[in-house]
Amino acid sequence: QVQLVESGGGLVQPGGSLRLSCAVSGFTLEYYAIGWFRQAPGKGREFVAAIGWSGASTRIGDAVKGRFTISRDTARITVFLRMSSLKPEDTAVYYCAEAFGGSPSEDSSAYSNWGQGVQVTVSS
Repeated sequence: QVQLVESGGGLVQPGGSLRLSCAVSGFTLEYYAIGWFRQAPGKGREFVAAIGWSGASTRIGDAVKGRFTISRDTARITVFLRMSSLKPEDTAVYYCAEAFGGSPSEDSSAYSNWGQGVQVTVSS
């Protein structure tokens, strides 16, 4: 059974940092890409970042470029989203999802299985 579980969210002040984790089970990341998306209240789902199966290929959304990075552990069972210089507009529920084929995509329809999401709130 494919399962993705996000963790690491919480409340942080503007300018602060957080690291989100996406732990996967039921499959190995060898042939899968993992993407991060977010959804703020009243808004649609927005692409944040994605990483290919090898870890060498990544994509970062324009709204977070230069502030967020994505990586994966060598065992290929956890993907990390490192968020720095956080802004109030980064407040959202963050989701990770998997896409078979290994190429990182900004298109949410490319992803088959999604985690339950984790709340990130940036506020003073």
